[in-house]
Amino acid sequence: MGRKVWQTAVLLTLSLAGLAVLGAGVQVYTYAQRDETRPADAAIVLGAAVFGARPSPVLRERLNHAIALYEDGTVQVLIFTGGQGDPDEAAEADVSAAYALAQGVPPSAILRETTSTNTLENLTNARQIATDNGLDTFLIVSTPFHMKRAMAIAADLGMEAYSSPTRSIQWISWRTKLRAFLQEVGSYLLYGARAAVSAS
Repeated sequence: MGRKVWQTAVLLTLSLAGLAVLGAGVQVYTYAQRDETRPADAAIVLGAAVFGARPSPVLRERLNHAIALYEDGTVQVLIFTGGQGDPDEAAEADVSAAYALAQGVPPSAILRETTSTNTLENLTNARQIATDNGLDTFLIVSTPFHMKRAMAIAADLGMEAYSSPTRSIQWISWRTKLRAFLQEVGSYLLYGARAAVSAS
């Protein structure tokens, strides 16, 4: 009898875990299709890897999207985020700023935070910089699968923020795209679990 109860408990736990993963996957995928782009004070560009002094392909497309938002007048300021992923590399925000300057964005339209190492820190630090500069409304710029978690964090931070994902990412293969999706599902679940523990 005890063994049957234990087996039932294990199956129930696995079933609930499977449902949680499935639910998170649906949310991440569905939110990736959303685009809430509208006029705002600033675009916050979430950090991604750099190669030396060059943005990675993923970061470059986030930057191109944000620069287009600035050029068409949708936002007045670009806030670049991200610290050093490697001690021998420049901070992600500095690489982003250099790229934007090379594309003709004036220095007066660029703010940066150079200490964050994850999405929560990206947005927490960017919010403080925005407050210091009188900026109140934001477009969050990242890759589509990243948007559900990023927007959940922004909401928890009390930010008036809207999703503005880049659509120009060129995945190396469907496997790379699937891996990125699954990693984001896991990260979203982990953030939700941590937020729930903090709230309890």
